[in-house]
Amino acid sequence: MTVARYLSHPQVQIDPQKEIQLWSLNDIGTARVARLAQSNALATTRRIVTSAEVKAVETARLLADALGCALEVRERMHENDRSATGFLPPQEFEQVADQFFAEPETSVRGWETARAAQSRIVFEVRACLRDHGEGDVLFVGHGGVGTLLYCHLAGLAIDRAHDQGPGGGGCYFAFSAEMGPPAHAWRPMEQLDPSPL
Repeated sequence: MTVARYLSHPQVQIDPQKEIQLWSLNDIGTARVARLAQSNALATTRRIVTSAEVKAVETARLLADALGCALEVRERMHENDRSATGFLPPQEFEQVADQFFAEPETSVRGWETARAAQSRIVFEVRACLRDHGEGDVLFVGHGGVGTLLYCHLAGLAIDRAHDQGPGGGGCYFAFSAEMGPPAHAWRPMEQLDPSPL
């Protein structure tokens, strides 16, 4: 059975002067991805699909290079669109993110709605899996839309209770290529199970 995994990028270098989509991994995030790349946990992965945001591409490229996989970039796999506010200080961001999940039909402060972001990420993942060949597939993206995808796959209402939680990202969940329910909730990448299904 083909295993699909969704991996959120790990820790980033926060730079309020840069657009969020252009942020890079920081040293901790890069080191975490490098350790995963050197492990055998993704040995059966034959395809890596990533958001076009820099931090996701950096994560995916390190893994693709280690595995000898082609890297496929899909623009519409980006994080929920927060360009209306840009960078927000951490406490303010958390408050707005709470509202984003709590009111999925509402554009909170001009952000893309959670419902629209969920429809977009589900469509992209489904489209990729429809034409997927042999081997496992890894999607590399973001915590927000990843949680929205998780909720859809698990048949759960959109709720931040299903988010990856604090720690800077670098978490994953696994599911079947038939878009079945996730095998487990978000876990740190260090706990990646080569055969979860």
